[in-house]
Amino acid sequence: MSIHVALNHVTRYRYDRAVQLGAQLVRLRPAPHSRTRIVSYALKVTPGGHFINWQQDPQSNWLARLVFPGRTTELSIEVDLVAEMAVLNPFDFFLAPHAEQFPFTYEEVERSELAPFLAKAEGLGPRFAACLARVPRGPMRTIDFIVAINQLLAGEIRYLIRMEPGVQAPEHTLTVGSGSCRDSAWLLVQLLRHMGLAARFVSGYLIQLRADQKSLDGPSGPEADFTDLHAWCEVYLPGAGWIGLDPTSGLLAGEGHIPLACTPEPGSAAPITGALEECEVEFEHHMGVSRLWEAPRVTLPYTEEQWAGIERLGQAVDAELAAGDVRLTMGGEPTFVSMDDPDGAEWNTAAMGPDKRRLAAELFHKLRDRHAPQGFVHFGQGKWYPGEPLPRWALNCFWRRDGEPIWHDRALIADEKAGGAADERVARRFLTRLAARLGLGTRFVFPAYEDVYYYLWRERRLPVNVDPLDSKLEDPLERARLRRLFSQGLDQSAGHVL
Repeated sequence: MSIHVALNHVTRYRYDRAVQLGAQLVRLRPAPHSRTRIVSYALKVTPGGHFINWQQDPQSNWLARLVFPGRTTELSIEVDLVAEMAVLNPFDFFLAPHAEQFPFTYEEVERSELAPFLAKAEGLGPRFAACLARVPRGPMRTIDFIVAINQLLAGEIRYLIRMEPGVQAPEHTLTVGSGSCRDSAWLLVQLLRHMGLAARFVSGYLIQLRADQKSLDGPSGPEADFTDLHAWCEVYLPGAGWIGLDPTSGLLAGEGHIPLACTPEPGSAAPITGALEECEVEFEHHMGVSRLWEAPRVTLPYTEEQWAGIERLGQAVDAELAAGDVRLTMGGEPTFVSMDDPDGAEWNTAAMGPDKRRLAAELFHKLRDRHAPQGFVHFGQGKWYPGEPLPRWALNCFWRRDGEPIWHDRALIADEKAGGAADERVARRFLTRLAARLGLGTRFVFPAYEDVYYYLWRERRLPVNVDPLDSKLEDPLERARLRRLFSQGLDQSAGHVL
């Protein structure tokens, strides 16, 4: 499922008199590591005439530094962004071997780089110690551990909307048994750090979309599309990087979690910070999300109007094809399996085999005799797939729909039903006679050779214990080709050119 949504976020401060604003720091731009693709982004700040400097903080979060030269009675910050809500699998990662089982220890270089995210808060108190004792210790899979500790907090801490500024201390959150998203996130950060895992605080947007259909055995989610500022936690797992954990819901962060700032401490992740003169302030905050485009899906297919448009387009295409007398067929590469050896490699996995070309030629001639007895036959090169030393072969037959013959004498076309490579002497004899018929003489017929330097290089790349005449090479086609070339010698002509 893919849905493009437009998010609008307005924060407005009104002052009772004209005041001088100090530098304002705004962290309302999606972080560079956001897994959700941001299609477009715009930041509008009032009053105008200000100076803005985009920079990145020590954690690589986007930071806008705003300087206002004059006094103002209002500060308004508006964000508009378009995000692609494509479903993300939060478990789509691999762990380094030493981190697959918990507990594990970071490597020395990792510990040095992660030092700020391993710092433990002091004086956390007895309730924090009791909560820490309830955390499962392992040994267990690391992914099972982070899921368990995340769900532990989701079950013990009741979510509430808290308007007071700042973040509660973990001890207080556990004492009252409730907190905002930022309180639960900071508590989880501290629990993870005390378990020896690097963790950081995340401030960002949360977008939740109404489900297409109500769930039959659980909550269906929001009744309407919803967005708001949110906070969660990220833990660093070697091999996977930073993995988002949302202790408010007990789930891993998905496509609806758009990080704005990820920092070692909550204070440096605040969306807006700055100074101003003492005054009375009115605060206004608004957020909204709307859908711009939706991909059709099983639970929400095309509308009747869309189906009607698709049918009209199809009818127009059919009319153009009919007017041009274009006949469409299906299956440019017919596949068949030999009834004598249906389990053989050449009919299942291998490109070639002892009987594939011979049987294909027999089937080809039977089809030709039935549909185009006077058609033109061409056996030539087919597709050349990456990693294969030689191209496939293609058996082609061309005929006219009105029945007019293209080729009369079938004896002039070689019968390839027996398969096998053509003798280069036959090629030389044919080109010599053709040149004579054209009055060119034999001086235009040249022998062709394999690339000596390539095969000498190819032989040097073989292991010292492998002979090109042996059967130890992995690729059977390359093995056969090398064996044939080194057996006959690279100084022997492989063909002729006119």
